[in-house]
Amino acid sequence: MDLRKLKTLIDLVAESDISELEVTEGEGKVRIVKSQPQYTMAMPQQMMQQAPAMAAPTAAAVAAAAIETPSAPVDAGHKVESPMVGTFYRAPSPGASNFVEIGSTVKEGQTICIIEAMKLLNEIECDKSGVVKAILVENGQPVEFGQALFIIE
Repeated sequence: MDLRKLKTLIDLVAESDISELEVTEGEGKVRIVKSQPQYTMAMPQQMMQQAPAMAAPTAAAVAAAAIETPSAPVDAGHKVESPMVGTFYRAPSPGASNFVEIGSTVKEGQTICIIEAMKLLNEIECDKSGVVKAILVENGQPVEFGQALFIIE
């Protein structure tokens, strides 16, 4: 099953009320399970000021803040998002050089990283030409569908 068809199935599951989908095509089999939303308790600003210990940041927010560069805020530029859940790799193999670095000029369709999903290495291509302003994920880190990986300007 190709990447575009898989992404379409993931989008359909995300937008629908179903929580799980399993598709068999030839000898290949894909199972997509929608994760349950994690609810956080929203507190008014006054309560947060009175009890700052209760408002602990999520692990994802801490990781994003540690990787984000001050010169390139997450909101500035085009976000290249993960098309799937898997493990993010910046290089084609452990000893090889990275596909891109901060400041690299990239072209639309150029491979910029690999995401390993179900023992398959999927080359992720840049969907916009420009300059890499930020890399938002550490090498070997798990990524979610739709998670921002790069900022391109």
